[in-house]
Amino acid sequence: MPTSTTRAPRRDAAANREAIIAAAATALNEDIDASLETIAARAGLSRRAIYGHFATRDDLLIDVFTRGAARLAALLDPVSHPDALVEIALFGATLWAEVEHVRVSAALAVRGPHRELVGAALDPARERLRDTVQRGMAAGRIRTDLDLDTVTRLIENAAVAVLDEATSAKLTNEAGHRLVMLAGLSAAGLGWREADALIAETPELGFQEVAA
Repeated sequence: MPTSTTRAPRRDAAANREAIIAAAATALNEDIDASLETIAARAGLSRRAIYGHFATRDDLLIDVFTRGAARLAALLDPVSHPDALVEIALFGATLWAEVEHVRVSAALAVRGPHRELVGAALDPARERLRDTVQRGMAAGRIRTDLDLDTVTRLIENAAVAVLDEATSAKLTNEAGHRLVMLAGLSAAGLGWREADALIAETPELGFQEVAA
């Protein structure tokens, strides 16, 4: 039977790995070129300790980005609403609440050199969005002048564009929450007045401050 002395190091190693990943996510948001030394210091560990878990800085980034993408896909999975347009806005609001505090690194994750791996982790979320768009098209709630896949991509790209704008314009959390919904609804075919009215009239779309 394993003794307590053999179990403890494994718990320590797991805790250290989690600390490294959390530190990397925060450090990269402050400086996208943050070094391993900076990340290690933030995690309260040595640079050598990081190499015990990740062979290269790139390996660490891939773990941070793909883990974040998988978490986001899991958070979007239960999002549901009878109105496809409201559901799209809820997708955007959920995404924003998850990545607002790491908006710089989140933008790099979906646009940077590891975007294919991140995209694969986000595939379940893309399928959910595609199903919602298809349902909205069938109900006459979403534009049909473009094909299904194009509209789905436009909505996704609108959300990513908000990350860039939120960073460069230093938007508040509340402003980003509203903008990501407006951008998604606009890509779905709504005019800005219609989108604004839908957000104002739908309690589920109201802003709620949450802890990072």
